[in-house]
Amino acid sequence: MAETLTVFKSVQELANSNEVPEKYIHPQGSINTSPSLLDVPEVDLSLLISPTSPARQQELNKLQSGLKSCGCFQVINHGIADSFIDKVREISKQFFALPTEEKLKYARTVDDIEGYGNDSVLLEKQTLDWTDRLYLNVFPEDIRKLQFWPQKPECFREVFEEYINNLKLLSVSLLKAMATSLNVDENCFLDQCGERGTMVARFNFYPPCPRPDVVLGVKPHADGSAITILLQDKEVEGLQVLKDDQWFRVPAVPYGFLINVGDQVEIMSNGIFKSPVHRVVTNAERERNTLAVFIMPDTDVGIGPVEKLINEERPRVYKNVKNYVELFFQYYQQGRRPIEAAMI
Repeated sequence: MAETLTVFKSVQELANSNEVPEKYIHPQGSINTSPSLLDVPEVDLSLLISPTSPARQQELNKLQSGLKSCGCFQVINHGIADSFIDKVREISKQFFALPTEEKLKYARTVDDIEGYGNDSVLLEKQTLDWTDRLYLNVFPEDIRKLQFWPQKPECFREVFEEYINNLKLLSVSLLKAMATSLNVDENCFLDQCGERGTMVARFNFYPPCPRPDVVLGVKPHADGSAITILLQDKEVEGLQVLKDDQWFRVPAVPYGFLINVGDQVEIMSNGIFKSPVHRVVTNAERERNTLAVFIMPDTDVGIGPVEKLINEERPRVYKNVKNYVELFFQYYQQGRRPIEAAMI
Protein backbone atom coordinates (compact mmCIF):
# COMPACT_ATOMS: atom_id res chain seq x y z
CA MET A 1 0.00 0.00 0.00
CA ALA A 2 1.25 3.52 -0.82
CA GLU A 3 2.53 5.50 2.10
CA THR A 4 -0.01 8.14 3.10
CA LEU A 5 0.93 11.57 4.30
CA THR A 6 0.51 11.64 8.07
CA VAL A 7 3.91 13.11 8.87
CA PHE A 8 2.74 16.71 9.19
CA LYS A 9 -0.01 18.06 11.35
CA SER A 10 -2.82 19.55 9.33
CA VAL A 11 -2.82 23.33 9.31
CA GLN A 12 -6.21 23.12 11.03
CA GLU A 13 -4.58 21.30 13.98
CA LEU A 14 -1.81 23.94 14.11
CA ALA A 15 -4.44 26.69 14.14
CA ASN A 16 -6.34 24.98 16.97
CA SER A 17 -3.17 24.81 19.06
CA ASN A 18 -2.20 28.41 18.14
CA GLU A 19 1.12 27.17 16.73
CA VAL A 20 3.00 28.77 13.83
CA PRO A 21 6.05 26.62 13.08
CA GLU A 22 9.10 28.37 11.60
CA LYS A 23 8.63 26.72 8.21
CA TYR A 24 5.39 28.70 7.64
CA ILE A 25 7.00 32.11 8.24
CA HIS A 26 7.86 34.05 5.10
CA PRO A 27 11.41 35.34 4.83
CA GLN A 28 10.34 38.67 3.26
CA GLY A 29 8.76 39.81 6.54
CA SER A 30 5.64 41.90 6.93
CA ILE A 31 2.70 41.09 4.63
CA ASN A 32 0.14 43.77 3.77
CA THR A 33 -3.18 41.99 4.33
CA SER A 34 -5.32 44.94 3.27
CA PRO A 35 -3.92 46.84 0.26
CA SER A 36 -6.08 48.75 -2.27
CA LEU A 37 -8.90 46.97 -4.07
CA LEU A 38 -8.22 45.74 -7.62
CA ASP A 39 -10.62 46.96 -10.29
CA VAL A 40 -11.77 43.61 -11.76
CA PRO A 41 -14.30 43.82 -14.62
CA GLU A 42 -17.62 41.99 -14.17
CA VAL A 43 -18.59 40.19 -17.37
CA ASP A 44 -22.18 39.02 -17.95
CA LEU A 45 -22.01 35.52 -19.46
CA SER A 46 -25.61 35.60 -20.71
CA LEU A 47 -24.70 38.57 -22.94
CA LEU A 48 -21.28 37.18 -23.82
CA ILE A 49 -22.65 33.98 -25.36
CA SER A 50 -25.62 35.57 -27.11
CA PRO A 51 -24.59 36.17 -30.76
CA THR A 52 -27.60 38.45 -31.35
CA SER A 53 -27.21 40.63 -28.26
CA PRO A 54 -26.22 44.22 -29.07
CA ALA A 55 -24.37 44.28 -25.72
CA ARG A 56 -22.16 41.30 -26.61
CA GLN A 57 -19.28 43.37 -27.99
CA GLN A 58 -19.21 45.49 -24.84
CA GLU A 59 -18.86 42.32 -22.72
CA LEU A 60 -16.11 40.98 -25.03
CA ASN A 61 -14.28 44.31 -24.65
CA LYS A 62 -14.56 44.12 -20.84
CA LEU A 63 -13.26 40.55 -20.85
CA GLN A 64 -10.32 41.47 -23.09
CA SER A 65 -9.47 44.56 -21.07
CA GLY A 66 -9.45 42.56 -17.79
CA LEU A 67 -7.23 39.83 -19.24
CA LYS A 68 -4.76 42.32 -20.70
CA SER A 69 -4.50 44.54 -17.62
CA CYS A 70 -4.78 42.30 -14.56
CA GLY A 71 -5.26 38.81 -16.04
CA CYS A 72 -8.68 38.21 -14.53
CA PHE A 73 -12.38 39.04 -14.59
CA GLN A 74 -15.50 38.10 -12.62
CA VAL A 75 -18.18 36.20 -14.52
CA ILE A 76 -21.80 36.81 -13.47
CA ASN A 77 -25.19 35.62 -14.81
CA HIS A 78 -23.53 32.30 -15.65
CA GLY A 79 -26.71 30.26 -15.26
CA ILE A 80 -25.67 28.31 -12.13
CA ALA A 81 -28.24 28.94 -9.38
CA ASP A 82 -27.16 30.81 -6.22
CA SER A 83 -28.79 28.11 -4.08
CA PHE A 84 -26.70 25.42 -5.80
CA ILE A 85 -23.49 27.43 -5.34
CA ASP A 86 -24.31 27.60 -1.63
CA LYS A 87 -24.59 23.78 -1.60
CA VAL A 88 -21.12 23.52 -3.17
CA ARG A 89 -19.72 25.82 -0.49
CA GLU A 90 -21.48 23.80 2.18
CA ILE A 91 -19.99 20.41 1.14
CA SER A 92 -16.54 21.97 1.31
CA LYS A 93 -17.11 23.42 4.79
CA GLN A 94 -18.62 20.15 6.02
CA PHE A 95 -15.73 18.08 4.69
CA PHE A 96 -13.06 20.19 6.42
CA ALA A 97 -15.12 20.21 9.64
CA LEU A 98 -15.01 16.38 9.82
CA PRO A 99 -12.85 14.73 12.51
CA THR A 100 -9.21 14.28 11.44
CA GLU A 101 -9.46 10.48 11.32
CA GLU A 102 -12.35 10.72 8.83
CA LYS A 103 -10.46 13.13 6.55
CA LEU A 104 -7.34 10.94 6.71
CA LYS A 105 -9.30 8.23 4.88
CA TYR A 106 -8.72 10.43 1.82
CA ALA A 107 -5.11 11.38 2.63
CA ARG A 108 -2.79 11.79 -0.33
CA THR A 109 0.35 9.71 -0.69
CA VAL A 110 3.76 11.29 -0.17
CA ASP A 111 4.58 11.36 -3.87
CA ASP A 112 1.22 12.59 -5.21
CA ILE A 113 -0.89 15.72 -4.82
CA GLU A 114 -4.29 14.07 -5.26
CA GLY A 115 -6.32 13.60 -2.08
CA TYR A 116 -6.44 15.39 1.27
CA GLY A 117 -3.34 17.02 2.73
CA ASN A 118 -1.42 20.27 2.93
CA ASP A 119 1.47 21.80 1.01
CA SER A 120 3.66 19.28 -0.83
CA VAL A 121 7.21 19.46 0.53
CA LEU A 122 9.57 19.39 -2.44
CA LEU A 123 12.51 21.41 -1.11
CA GLU A 124 14.35 21.38 2.19
CA LYS A 125 14.06 25.14 2.77
CA GLN A 126 10.58 25.59 1.34
CA THR A 127 8.18 28.00 3.07
CA LEU A 128 4.86 26.22 3.56
CA ASP A 129 1.36 27.47 2.73
CA TRP A 130 -1.13 27.92 5.58
CA THR A 131 -3.82 25.78 3.99
CA ASP A 132 -5.32 22.30 3.97
CA ARG A 133 -6.47 21.03 0.59
CA LEU A 134 -8.43 18.35 -1.16
CA TYR A 135 -7.23 17.80 -4.73
CA LEU A 136 -9.41 15.76 -7.08
CA ASN A 137 -8.82 14.88 -10.75
CA VAL A 138 -12.17 15.16 -12.51
CA PHE A 139 -11.86 15.02 -16.32
CA PRO A 140 -11.37 12.94 -18.40
CA GLU A 141 -13.44 10.58 -16.25
CA ASP A 142 -10.92 7.74 -16.55
CA ILE A 143 -8.35 9.69 -14.48
CA ARG A 144 -10.66 9.92 -11.46
CA LYS A 145 -9.53 8.11 -8.33
CA LEU A 146 -12.79 7.73 -6.48
CA GLN A 147 -11.04 6.54 -3.32
CA PHE A 148 -10.20 10.23 -2.76
CA TRP A 149 -13.78 11.48 -3.30
CA PRO A 150 -15.29 11.96 0.17
CA GLN A 151 -18.32 9.89 1.16
CA LYS A 152 -19.07 12.37 3.92
CA PRO A 153 -20.95 14.64 3.80
CA GLU A 154 -23.25 12.14 2.09
CA CYS A 155 -24.25 14.48 -0.73
CA PHE A 156 -20.62 15.39 -1.53
CA ARG A 157 -20.18 13.29 -4.67
CA GLU A 158 -23.59 14.11 -6.14
CA VAL A 159 -23.23 17.90 -5.64
CA PHE A 160 -19.62 17.92 -6.81
CA GLU A 161 -20.43 15.90 -9.96
CA GLU A 162 -23.17 18.35 -10.94
CA TYR A 163 -20.87 21.30 -10.23
CA ILE A 164 -17.98 20.08 -12.38
CA ASN A 165 -20.32 19.23 -15.27
CA ASN A 166 -21.56 22.82 -15.12
CA LEU A 167 -18.01 24.15 -15.02
CA LYS A 168 -16.95 22.03 -17.96
CA LEU A 169 -19.61 23.77 -20.09
CA LEU A 170 -18.66 27.15 -18.63
CA SER A 171 -14.98 26.65 -19.50
CA VAL A 172 -15.86 25.94 -23.15
CA SER A 173 -17.93 29.16 -23.36
CA LEU A 174 -15.15 31.18 -21.73
CA LEU A 175 -12.31 29.85 -23.90
CA LYS A 176 -14.39 30.55 -27.02
CA ALA A 177 -15.21 34.08 -25.84
CA MET A 178 -11.55 34.78 -25.02
CA ALA A 179 -10.53 33.80 -28.56
CA THR A 180 -13.41 35.78 -30.10
CA SER A 181 -12.34 38.90 -28.18
CA LEU A 182 -9.00 38.72 -30.06
CA ASN A 183 -10.71 38.28 -33.46
CA VAL A 184 -9.28 34.80 -33.98
CA ASP A 185 -11.11 31.51 -34.56
CA GLU A 186 -13.29 30.85 -31.50
CA ASN A 187 -11.96 27.29 -31.16
CA CYS A 188 -8.25 28.11 -31.34
CA PHE A 189 -7.62 27.93 -27.57
CA LEU A 190 -10.00 24.99 -27.09
CA ASP A 191 -8.35 23.01 -29.88
CA GLN A 192 -4.95 23.42 -28.23
CA CYS A 193 -6.37 21.93 -25.03
CA GLY A 194 -6.85 18.69 -26.99
CA GLU A 195 -9.38 15.87 -26.77
CA ARG A 196 -8.03 14.85 -23.37
CA GLY A 197 -7.64 18.20 -21.72
CA THR A 198 -7.81 17.74 -17.96
CA MET A 199 -9.82 19.40 -15.24
CA VAL A 200 -8.56 19.35 -11.66
CA ALA A 201 -10.42 20.67 -8.62
CA ARG A 202 -8.80 21.91 -5.43
CA PHE A 203 -10.86 22.59 -2.31
CA ASN A 204 -8.90 25.04 -0.15
CA PHE A 205 -9.41 25.53 3.58
CA TYR A 206 -7.57 28.41 5.27
CA PRO A 207 -7.94 28.21 9.06
CA PRO A 208 -7.52 31.38 11.15
CA CYS A 209 -3.83 32.19 11.51
CA PRO A 210 -2.31 33.76 14.64
CA ARG A 211 0.33 35.58 12.51
CA PRO A 212 -1.27 36.95 9.31
CA ASP A 213 1.53 39.55 9.15
CA VAL A 214 4.17 36.88 8.33
CA VAL A 215 2.26 33.81 7.06
CA LEU A 216 0.64 33.30 3.65
CA GLY A 217 -2.23 30.98 2.75
CA VAL A 218 -0.61 30.45 -0.66
CA LYS A 219 2.81 31.73 -1.74
CA PRO A 220 3.06 34.03 -4.81
CA HIS A 221 2.69 32.16 -8.11
CA ALA A 222 0.91 32.25 -11.45
CA ASP A 223 -1.24 29.26 -12.45
CA GLY A 224 0.04 26.59 -14.82
CA SER A 225 -3.46 26.06 -16.26
CA ALA A 226 -5.10 27.34 -19.44
CA ILE A 227 -7.66 29.09 -17.23
CA THR A 228 -8.66 28.81 -13.57
CA ILE A 229 -12.26 29.15 -12.35
CA LEU A 230 -12.32 30.19 -8.70
CA LEU A 231 -15.31 30.11 -6.39
CA GLN A 232 -14.29 32.51 -3.65
CA ASP A 233 -15.48 32.57 -0.06
CA LYS A 234 -18.71 34.55 0.04
CA GLU A 235 -17.67 36.66 3.02
CA VAL A 236 -13.92 36.51 3.63
CA GLU A 237 -11.45 38.06 1.18
CA GLY A 238 -7.92 36.76 0.92
CA LEU A 239 -6.82 36.67 -2.71
CA GLN A 240 -4.33 39.30 -3.87
CA VAL A 241 -3.01 39.99 -7.38
CA LEU A 242 0.31 41.62 -8.29
CA LYS A 243 -0.12 44.47 -10.77
CA ASP A 244 2.53 47.06 -11.61
CA ASP A 245 4.72 45.62 -8.81
CA GLN A 246 2.03 46.26 -6.19
CA TRP A 247 -0.32 43.87 -4.42
CA PHE A 248 -4.07 44.51 -4.71
CA ARG A 249 -7.03 42.83 -2.99
CA VAL A 250 -9.41 40.94 -5.25
CA PRO A 251 -13.06 41.60 -4.35
CA ALA A 252 -15.28 38.60 -3.61
CA VAL A 253 -18.47 38.60 -5.73
CA PRO A 254 -20.74 36.27 -3.70
CA TYR A 255 -22.22 34.30 -6.62
CA GLY A 256 -19.75 35.14 -9.36
CA PHE A 257 -16.69 33.17 -10.44
CA LEU A 258 -13.26 34.74 -10.68
CA ILE A 259 -11.67 33.66 -13.96
CA ASN A 260 -7.96 34.05 -14.36
CA VAL A 261 -5.63 33.32 -17.23
CA GLY A 262 -3.09 30.60 -16.60
CA ASP A 263 0.39 30.52 -18.14
CA GLN A 264 -0.76 28.24 -20.97
CA VAL A 265 -3.28 30.74 -22.37
CA GLU A 266 -0.71 33.52 -21.94
CA ILE A 267 1.51 31.42 -24.24
CA MET A 268 -1.36 30.70 -26.68
CA SER A 269 -2.27 34.41 -26.83
CA ASN A 270 1.39 35.27 -27.54
CA GLY A 271 1.54 37.31 -24.34
CA ILE A 272 -1.54 39.50 -25.02
CA PHE A 273 -3.39 37.97 -22.07
CA LYS A 274 -1.45 38.08 -18.80
CA SER A 275 -1.24 35.19 -16.36
CA PRO A 276 -1.36 37.10 -13.06
CA VAL A 277 0.98 36.45 -10.15
CA HIS A 278 -1.24 36.05 -7.09
CA ARG A 279 -1.11 34.99 -3.47
CA VAL A 280 -3.51 34.33 -0.59
CA VAL A 281 -3.23 36.13 2.73
CA THR A 282 -4.42 34.71 6.04
CA ASN A 283 -6.90 36.04 8.56
CA ALA A 284 -6.49 36.10 12.33
CA GLU A 285 -10.18 35.63 13.18
CA ARG A 286 -11.94 33.88 10.35
CA GLU A 287 -11.57 30.71 8.32
CA ARG A 288 -11.90 30.89 4.53
CA ASN A 289 -13.06 28.26 2.04
CA THR A 290 -12.53 28.43 -1.72
CA LEU A 291 -12.73 26.02 -4.64
CA ALA A 292 -10.37 26.38 -7.60
CA VAL A 293 -10.94 24.41 -10.81
CA PHE A 294 -8.01 24.27 -13.22
CA ILE A 295 -8.64 23.74 -16.93
CA MET A 296 -5.48 22.16 -18.36
CA PRO A 297 -4.44 21.24 -21.90
CA ASP A 298 -3.68 17.59 -22.64
CA THR A 299 -0.05 17.01 -21.58
CA ASP A 300 0.60 14.98 -24.75
CA VAL A 301 -0.40 17.87 -27.01
CA GLY A 302 2.05 20.70 -27.58
CA ILE A 303 0.81 24.29 -27.19
CA GLY A 304 2.14 27.50 -28.67
CA PRO A 305 1.14 31.01 -29.77
CA VAL A 306 -1.81 31.17 -32.21
CA GLU A 307 -0.31 32.01 -35.63
CA LYS A 308 -2.71 34.90 -36.26
CA LEU A 309 -1.49 36.61 -33.06
CA ILE A 310 2.12 36.73 -34.33
CA ASN A 311 2.96 39.71 -36.55
CA GLU A 312 5.55 42.47 -37.02
CA GLU A 313 4.12 44.59 -34.22
CA ARG A 314 3.94 41.57 -31.91
CA PRO A 315 6.67 39.09 -32.80
CA ARG A 316 6.54 35.60 -31.37
CA VAL A 317 7.20 35.76 -27.60
CA TYR A 318 6.96 32.06 -26.66
CA LYS A 319 8.24 28.72 -27.92
CA ASN A 320 5.98 25.72 -28.41
CA VAL A 321 5.93 23.65 -25.22
CA LYS A 322 4.68 20.23 -24.18
CA ASN A 323 3.68 18.99 -20.71
CA TYR A 324 3.93 22.46 -19.19
CA VAL A 325 2.60 21.27 -15.83
CA GLU A 326 5.69 19.19 -15.07
CA LEU A 327 7.85 22.26 -15.62
CA PHE A 328 5.42 24.32 -13.55
CA PHE A 329 5.76 22.32 -10.33
CA GLN A 330 9.57 22.27 -10.52
CA TYR A 331 9.72 26.06 -10.80
CA TYR A 332 6.83 26.90 -8.44
CA GLN A 333 8.41 25.58 -5.26
CA GLN A 334 11.61 27.47 -6.08
CA GLY A 335 9.59 30.71 -6.26
CA ARG A 336 10.44 31.10 -9.98
CA ARG A 337 8.07 31.72 -12.87
CA PRO A 338 7.93 28.62 -15.08
CA ILE A 339 6.72 30.68 -18.05
CA GLU A 340 10.24 32.15 -18.30
CA ALA A 341 11.42 28.76 -19.55
CA ALA A 342 8.97 29.02 -22.47
CA MET A 343 10.14 32.48 -23.55
CA ILE A 344 12.12 32.86 -26.75
